[in-house]
Amino acid sequence: MKKVIFKWYAVIFAFICLLYSVGLGLVGNIEEAQYSAHWPGTILLFSIAANQIQNKES
Repeated sequence: MKKVIFKWYAVIFAFICLLYSVGLGLVGNIEEAQYSAHWPGTILLFSIAANQIQNKES
């Protein structure tokens, strides 16, 4: 279970951020929702870069 969490932590965290952004939009905080909508993509891009660096060093 621990390996699965470490492998998919970025996707899980990005999904939580996406739900947060959608929740903000549903309650009427449009500007905050638009700001936080960029978080999931950024998290996923940084995790891809970190994984590539880690694989290059191994």
